[in-house]
This record gives sequence, structure tokens and C-alpha cells, in this order.
Amino acid sequence: MNNYKLVIFDMDGTLLKDKGIFVIAEKKGFKDDLISILRDDSIEFYKRSIKVGKMLKGHNKKEFLDIFRTVPFQDNIYTILNELKKKQIKTALATDSYQFLADDLKDRLGIDYAFANNLVTNGDIITGELRIHNRDLKKEVNGVIYSICKSYVLEQLCKELKISLKNTIAVGDGRVDIGMIKKAGLGIAINAMDEVKKHADIVTDNLDVILKYI
Repeated sequence: MNNYKLVIFDMDGTLLKDKGIFVIAEKKGFKDDLISILRDDSIEFYKRSIKVGKMLKGHNKKEFLDIFRTVPFQDNIYTILNELKKKQIKTALATDSYQFLADDLKDRLGIDYAFANNLVTNGDIITGELRIHNRDLKKEVNGVIYSICKSYVLEQLCKELKISLKNTIAVGDGRVDIGMIKKAGLGIAINAMDEVKKHADIVTDNLDVILKYI
């Protein structure tokens, strides 16, 4: 019998069917600029996140939130989360997106914890400053520095909850998720690229697979 006590999810492309910042960028007309920054191999990943934050200067946080709320959830997400709750399994989301978006999704889905970057605002206006979650610039298991180190988030949450890493499930789809997928007791890659799949215990296109293991 598996004894999982925590499931940690990525947000964009995992809990959500699309990537929130891309949907926002499409609606607000800066998608090409966003893609250009994110594909710039000349700068480190965490610096790309900071550069995107600068690009958002002057935009309205509430407008971003309204657009973000239009992004559809993965199928059966409420059923899955309700089952986890019934079994007293804690839930968390970790994302290289923004805390105000992560907190909104946490509240809508009834997730216990949310970890993300802080996009600084003055009132509702975005200042362009990004305070990254990975303040100490910890490297992930693949040697890359991201704006959030999800394997470290998982480790710290396990310490706080006094549980073992082997009693955790991590679910994600992107390179930034590889660390937590490798470190968790059960790593699940959903709709993921090959680079992510090779580090996962389970490869799927359906979050329902979680129900088989809890």
C-alpha cells in the first residue's frame, strides 16, 4: 500500500491546460516579445524570468488576473483534488509564474500551498521588478538555475510537514519540473517533452493516473 502524504503540482500545462502567461500575452499583444525572451539561450533561465518581468512594467495586475481566470483546468481536476483531500493528502503547487496568479488558483482549487515568484506592483500597476523565489540561486539537479528551485521547495515542504520525500508525488511537464519529479517518491510527467519524460516514473496525458496510486 502506497503511503503518499503530499502531491506537488506544476501550474501551467499541469493543473491548467494552457500556460497562463502565454494566454495573457496573446490577449495583451506581447506574445512575440515573450517568446523571444524565453528562447534567448544567451542568458540563464532565471534571468529570462527577470527580463519578462521588466517587459510587464505598466500593465494592470487585475487585467492579468481576469485573463488568467479564463484558462481551463485539466479534466477531472476537482475529482482528483477531492480524493486527495479525502485521504488527507496535502497538495501544493510550485510555478515559475507569479504568486498572485498561483494564489488565485490555489484558492479556486482548494490547494494547501502555493510557491511562485513575486511580481512587484504599485497598487494594481506592475512595476517591472521580479523578486524570484530562488533568492539563493540554487541549481536544479540538471545544473540549471531557474527562478524557482522546485526540488528545494519540495524538500523544505517535506521538512515543514515532517514527511519523507519517498511519501510524495510530483507532477509536471517542463524542464523546471525535472528536479521535483526526480526527487519525489513518485514522479509523473504529463503532456511533457522527452527531456522531462526520461526522469519520470510515470508518463501520461491524463491526471487521473494519480488516483491509481493514492
